[in-house]
Amino acid sequence: MNNKAAVAFPVLIVLLALAILAGVGVGAVPIAPVSFLRWIANSLGFSGFPLPSRTESTIIFMIRLPRVLCSLLVGSALAVCGVAMQGLFRNPLASPEVLGISAGSSLGAVIAVTTGLYALNLFLLPAMAAAGALLAAALVFLLSSSRGTTSLLFIVLAGMAISSFFSGVVSAILMVSREHEVSSFIFWTMGGLDGRGWEHVLMAAPILLPGMVVLGAFSRDLNLFTLGEESASSLGMRVERVKRAILAVSAVVTGAAIAVGGPIGFLGLLIPHLFRLIVGPDHRILIPASALGGAVFLTLCDLVGRVIMPPFEVRVGIITALLGSPYFLFLVVRTQKRAMGR
Repeated sequence: MNNKAAVAFPVLIVLLALAILAGVGVGAVPIAPVSFLRWIANSLGFSGFPLPSRTESTIIFMIRLPRVLCSLLVGSALAVCGVAMQGLFRNPLASPEVLGISAGSSLGAVIAVTTGLYALNLFLLPAMAAAGALLAAALVFLLSSSRGTTSLLFIVLAGMAISSFFSGVVSAILMVSREHEVSSFIFWTMGGLDGRGWEHVLMAAPILLPGMVVLGAFSRDLNLFTLGEESASSLGMRVERVKRAILAVSAVVTGAAIAVGGPIGFLGLLIPHLFRLIVGPDHRILIPASALGGAVFLTLCDLVGRVIMPPFEVRVGIITALLGSPYFLFLVVRTQKRAMGR
């Protein structure tokens, strides 16, 4: 571990703890950090600590803590998938969206909204969004694979084609939809963590946590991909098998994250590139650092959205877009200058 990484991890852990305390404590009813810590101690079975008030305990357990945990899970997952995509494509501008996942999830969501499924059960809208994301990823794999090989260039082209097609289908559905259905869909596309409860944590954690661990296990392979596919193959890697595994796991994890938080843009692009500058390109360090950084970033963005315009709440997808768009433009300009040899 290099010196920057040795400093970065303790700092990230402290920032994560502070972000959790702020996420739980800040709101219309403030919760003091000591009250939250006492609640944790009692929940873990340590007696002798005075319990917070019943009101504070209810706010912590039923409202704020599950929302914070959802932000930690979704932020980490999108950041790790971004690392995997950038490492696989050897391109700092790559992100999970290259698989057409966001467009697929939007199609699933608009079908759930316009058919009324979202009103029948809490889980039907995220389930349809996840199904649409996986459908898009499957179609991209099928279109980009030939004779047992998968071309990364064709994956990008197929992802663009699938995204355009699904976006067109979504627009056609919205044209014949009722006004409240259009409003519900647009609200979902902004991305948000409001109203997230323990059921969402229990739905996301069994997919996102193992998925991130699996992607972390491919750290060595992602390091080899930086040398090129031919070099990786000559060093003993089963390139096609590893490539498909990384793409498939990234699609599942991204689809599950979008199902919980909506299409939160730019996080999978911004965080991996930022931490590559801080801790270096070694994926064994970059993946856990990006996971921590993504968790902190999304939790703080959600907190900003909650407090910036009280009593209204700004959706977290808007906050990440406002922060990520300028950085994306900076990356595009810098990449263009490097390509021109300036």
